[in-house]
Amino acid sequence: MKNTLHSWDITPKEAIALQKKLAGLVQTRNSFEPVRTVGGLDVGFSGADARAAIAVLDVSSLALIDSAVANVNVSFPYIPGLLSFREGPAVIAALEAVTIKPDLLILDGQGLAHPRRFGLACHIGVVTGMPTIGCAKSRLCGTYREPGWNRGSHTALNDHDEVIGAVVRTRSGVNPVYVSVGHRIDLQTSISWVLLCCTRYRLPETTRWAHRLAGSR
Repeated sequence: MKNTLHSWDITPKEAIALQKKLAGLVQTRNSFEPVRTVGGLDVGFSGADARAAIAVLDVSSLALIDSAVANVNVSFPYIPGLLSFREGPAVIAALEAVTIKPDLLILDGQGLAHPRRFGLACHIGVVTGMPTIGCAKSRLCGTYREPGWNRGSHTALNDHDEVIGAVVRTRSGVNPVYVSVGHRIDLQTSISWVLLCCTRYRLPETTRWAHRLAGSR
């Protein structure tokens, strides 16, 4: 599960160049075994320390079956569009610590819906080889039409003539989420998995559990 593709100790300029290079490795077709467990990842910060939490849920019940938390000191600055270099080391550490490796990961962040098509979900997917989905609470780039107000309604998130994600209503009458491909999965399947993992709330249970764990002390 270690990141063997690159060092995390790089400059912002080097990070941008690396994103452009690694974006070509992202796979946007379904390429994974039947999913029995789904994982959620979230990262919180306290000063220079990142606290990453992974929650592993059983797909049939969405019950928590495993979890891990990792604390890592972070030196990379906060720069929009480069958050994966700030959060990535802690995310990888949490993935290494969990006992049950999930079949699919939903990350609280962007995938292809990123200026260089290499958000956190893409980055973690490429360096681990795992199938990943980005499910963000806010838009980083792109334009869209507001989806319908019913659960399941969604519209394309576009950057000029390219579809980079979807704006998905996970609960009727509440703000949508922004879903995009991370790695080894297509967009429609990503939407389906996010909706499956959303029950009574706007965010997937994977994200809700991970957020709870990342914020706990």
